[in-house]
Amino acid sequence: MSELVTFGESMLRLSPPGHERLENATELEVHAGGAESNVAIAAQRFGTDSTWLSKVPETPLGRRVVGELRQHGIETDVVWSHRGRQGTYYLEQGGSPRGTNVIYDRADSAITTASASEFNLDLIQNAQVFFTSGITPALSDSLRDATANLLKAARQGGTTTALDFNYRRKLWSPEEAESTMSRLFPGIDILVIAARDARTVLGFEGDPRQLAHKLGSQYNFTTVVVTRGDEGAIGWHDSVVHDQAAYETDTADAIGTGDAFTGAFIARRLDGDDVPTALEYAAATAALKRTIPGDAALVTEREVEEVVAEQGEDISR
Repeated sequence: MSELVTFGESMLRLSPPGHERLENATELEVHAGGAESNVAIAAQRFGTDSTWLSKVPETPLGRRVVGELRQHGIETDVVWSHRGRQGTYYLEQGGSPRGTNVIYDRADSAITTASASEFNLDLIQNAQVFFTSGITPALSDSLRDATANLLKAARQGGTTTALDFNYRRKLWSPEEAESTMSRLFPGIDILVIAARDARTVLGFEGDPRQLAHKLGSQYNFTTVVVTRGDEGAIGWHDSVVHDQAAYETDTADAIGTGDAFTGAFIARRLDGDDVPTALEYAAATAALKRTIPGDAALVTEREVEEVVAEQGEDISR
């Protein structure tokens, strides 16, 4: 059985080479990517047996996504559907001041009709950690119910539950997100959330350390990780707050950075690391991911260890 099971949609990512505009692109690079599968891949790179659950259309595009994820070494346990389509997104990379633009094309995708009863609950209940993100319940009413029911099944089986809040304003409003996510919180052990989302969606106030403590105390999470972009992250566990700086990195592709962080954090906790050590490895993995095109953190454990060691040497000088 897998140590980590994740649930959510993976899309086909289509992007022009370099910083070209979509409107005049003559070719598109293709990658598979989604928050939950990205987390599974990152964890797998640390030796964590990982499985991705989803509902996928029985089409060439659906098979393309599943095939690519399998090539990254994770197991896939999917419900093949003859209804719905394969979700896609278009990514246009641009430097300042243009920035990066994401265009979703995922309406009526196969996963939006998924229900918890379609999946192998034994797989979740025999795992050590079950992970999903706030993107999944944002996609449909069916997925809001499915997410809640799968989290409930995980808790009933004694499986640790982890959630990345992962607010996406192109999918739902802050009010919708707050209403849905706060109802899921009682079923969550580990919460990962951006400081900006804790403030703008949940209405919490304070610096990241205060946010982590307030979230952990109010919702009775076991662990809270508050990410703060290029300033690093804060980890709250057993009422103790740990500070982790970001690692210096060049950015070739920022997509999937947060997923790389979360996957590494979960993997290292599963391997027995304490929260500060897991945060170090997560930050190093996120830094490495930014140098890699595509959604997946195709890193090695040795590379991550070298970044952690180099950072430690810099701090000690």
